[in-house]
Amino acid sequence: MEDLRFSHRLRVPFHADGIISQFEGYEQLAEFDWEVYRERYGDIGRLDLILAAEGDSPNNYRLSKQADVLMLFYLFSAEELRGLLDSMGYSLPAATIPRTVDFYLARSSHGSTLSRLVHSWVLARSDRNRSWSLFTQALDSDLADIQGGTTREGVHLGAMAGTVDLILRCYSGLEMRDDVLRLRPSLPPELPQAAFEIVYRGQPISIELTRAHVRLRLHAHSGDSITVCIEDQMSVLSPGEVHVMTLAPEAPTGHSVRNSGRASANSTQR
Repeated sequence: MEDLRFSHRLRVPFHADGIISQFEGYEQLAEFDWEVYRERYGDIGRLDLILAAEGDSPNNYRLSKQADVLMLFYLFSAEELRGLLDSMGYSLPAATIPRTVDFYLARSSHGSTLSRLVHSWVLARSDRNRSWSLFTQALDSDLADIQGGTTREGVHLGAMAGTVDLILRCYSGLEMRDDVLRLRPSLPPELPQAAFEIVYRGQPISIELTRAHVRLRLHAHSGDSITVCIEDQMSVLSPGEVHVMTLAPEAPTGHSVRNSGRASANSTQR
């Protein structure tokens, strides 16, 4: 109850158009001239250092070297975030989410390898081509030494682990919520399939994903049955069971048109 009392007193600032603000007063800061600085310096990832050398500060502008507000959409699903804000007395309409993502994405210099990872995550369902591009840049961060000399100081372990996590949880749509294991795959065109294993409530599960189907194999186990939701279709599965769901084809634009009424599933005991 103490946590609830504190959360209800938290203030979340918003811009006049409904976008979540990075902090109170952020909307009044000056816009930054990105093109001038790109022409002058080329790589402007570390704008904080560039501006400091000029006697200026990034705190004077609407800019960030990495994801700040957009970390909300990395840490929480849209449903979770809307629920949290609603409990605090704030509304987050669905249409505001892509506008918030676009606003801050245009104002990030990606001065951190983790920034590309987070932005790839939040773009996974709205712009899969750009998401994949940022994902591959994060993969290359140490191999290509994209920050110009930092690799010799040590690998970016957070970015390395994050790229694996992006496939396991983001592109698969894997989520544990309301005592349900949920999957809502959205594989990029460059990733035709993925396979991995997880342990959920003590139950080992092999997961195979393609753009055409989802296959779950629950290993033989002495535990209880689990509830699974693929897209919007709920199923109760028991240890040793194999569950396959055929997914509806995607629209030509790449936006998903899948729904529970157009997907078919079958389960077998093994």
